[in-house]
Amino acid sequence: MENIERKTSKEIKSNKRKRPEFPKRAVVTAGMPYGNKELHFGHIGGVFIHADVYARFLRDRIGKENVIFVSGTDCYGSPILESFRKLCEDGNNVANIQDYVKGNHEKQKHTLDEYEISLNLYGASALGRTGEIHNEVSKQVFQTLYDQGYLQKLSTAQFYDPEFEVLLNGRQVIGQCPIQGCSSERGYADECALGHQYMPSELINPKSTLSGKTPLVKEVMNWYFKLDEFSELLRDMIEYLRDNSNSRKYLLNTMEEFLRKPIIYVKKSQMDLVEKITKDLPQFECVEEKNKPSVSLVFRNLEDRDTAREVLSKKGIYLRTGKTLVPFRLSGNIEWGVKVPDIEELKDLTFWVWPESLWAPISFTKVYLEGCGKNPEDWKEWWNRKDSKVYQFIGEDNIYFYGIAEMALFMALGKNNPNVNPEDGDLQLPHLIANNHVLFMDKKASSSSAVKPPMAQELLQFYTPEQLRMHFLSLGLDTKSVSFQPKVFAKEQNDGMDPVLKEGNLLTNVFNRIIRSCFYTVQKYYDSIIPEGDISSQIREDANETIEEFEWHMYQHEFHRLTYVLDTYIRNTNKYWVNNIRIADKEVNDELRRQVLIDVFHAVRTITTLLHPIAPIGCDMIREYLGLGEELWSWGNIYKPLSALFSDNCRKLMFLEPKVDFFKKHESQFDEN
Repeated sequence: MENIERKTSKEIKSNKRKRPEFPKRAVVTAGMPYGNKELHFGHIGGVFIHADVYARFLRDRIGKENVIFVSGTDCYGSPILESFRKLCEDGNNVANIQDYVKGNHEKQKHTLDEYEISLNLYGASALGRTGEIHNEVSKQVFQTLYDQGYLQKLSTAQFYDPEFEVLLNGRQVIGQCPIQGCSSERGYADECALGHQYMPSELINPKSTLSGKTPLVKEVMNWYFKLDEFSELLRDMIEYLRDNSNSRKYLLNTMEEFLRKPIIYVKKSQMDLVEKITKDLPQFECVEEKNKPSVSLVFRNLEDRDTAREVLSKKGIYLRTGKTLVPFRLSGNIEWGVKVPDIEELKDLTFWVWPESLWAPISFTKVYLEGCGKNPEDWKEWWNRKDSKVYQFIGEDNIYFYGIAEMALFMALGKNNPNVNPEDGDLQLPHLIANNHVLFMDKKASSSSAVKPPMAQELLQFYTPEQLRMHFLSLGLDTKSVSFQPKVFAKEQNDGMDPVLKEGNLLTNVFNRIIRSCFYTVQKYYDSIIPEGDISSQIREDANETIEEFEWHMYQHEFHRLTYVLDTYIRNTNKYWVNNIRIADKEVNDELRRQVLIDVFHAVRTITTLLHPIAPIGCDMIREYLGLGEELWSWGNIYKPLSALFSDNCRKLMFLEPKVDFFKKHESQFDEN
């Protein structure tokens, strides 16, 4: 376990660290899983648990009426279409693609419920009222971008399979990503598995998934958002976030990589050929580094780079391109998608799935408000106000879409000129919390990779949701990619402890013992009524220090540190109880026993409130046995002792039977333990 330097209250005061400020209201989102699959462990452990813990914390911190937590199934796009095609090809009896998506959506929703993910709405972009409102929002977004001059028609290459006589959608073409240094296992028509964007003509060694042959290329007209024109604004935005936000550094550094000037990388061994045709190339700067095998040709703009790429390719010069902004495609021609308004000569197009998924959380917010009997247009109070904030939890593969494309799109949708700090009333820029990959047995696992991930539902055969919630939070995905290594999936079994249970044991063993001991003692000596009296000053100081440390790490989205703070405080509380209650019993010292109960019940009350967003079921059980309502969760009461929360005529605790567990182990673990 990482050693954390714990500051005393005096040290905190001397540093004059202000307590963090939270918005008046907040929207929390958690990405959108594709509608062609159930949820695997990465969906849950890499994004949803972190988003849920933060949403639950905000409800306790600023009031549950001021927090909306939304997500949903991403119903459209070529991955779903391709999966459905293969399903039908294999003879599976599914009536239509909508039923196929609906079935997966319901399975996803069930799994989220099983993991205690407290979404206000888990929608589906193509189903029911959510689908209707999402269609309306998509039309409004398109019209606004069109009216304000941010869209352009571009004729670009699209792959065509002559054997099947069809244009191929994104996932029906597989090749190698053209971006220099990309480590993804596969590239699709205009994006790779790691989210790198490029024009279809750049894909290396493309093959059709239908015929297995190299497809032809046809020119097709589509709508594109002028993303490349936002490069300076996006650079300004990154600098603004560095100076004025708690955005993760690696997130900002990754975003910055996409804003490089257009580059072509050529091997040093081929530079003689390049020099012979320099006069045929647009103006460029040649950058050579000693320890690198390639030379960088840096161009003024994207058009110059593409001209040079064509010239170099015709001369047989092998090249790779670098990350840079390219026009962001909005439309496509697959049937299964949100319809794009028919404007000018472009008709019968549908939105490419990535753009419409970026504004889908707005659609979900409107659906949720309408379902509560409120005006759906009140979504603007949540998305457009300075005193509100949108927190978007994403995986690192999606940083380009949320950190670059979405930010530019949202700036373009404002009434005023695009601004890195939009005015009140304009669409505000969301706050991104991007996690690194959660690996499986030290390897990257995904449904499209060689290593297949375990399904989230499968894990519940061996672990409780709260054990998994504690473990996934502790991994520290905000700092690096970390491996999930459940003992039950290890090829070689050993007698050592299961790494997944380490954090959960803090609750199922140590905290359970503390709570039971307090209840049994107060039942035995004081008729289930906690003695009255003042909390010891050191106990109160330790509790306050822990509260403020926990709050700070939550504000910073340092979720693994939350588990460390709780671990230290719970174990210190246990030591205080064991050492002092033993003395009280040995000396038959009723005064000491009373004081220990007052102190430890205050610690239990503090732990329970802090732990509530992480392990809500066990904490709610403690609340019920204390005989308290939801006022226990409110941070308006966070420093108050239990005596201030009890009503005068209801101070008696619920009777606790022997061997009751507030935090339970999975039934499969009892044989081992």
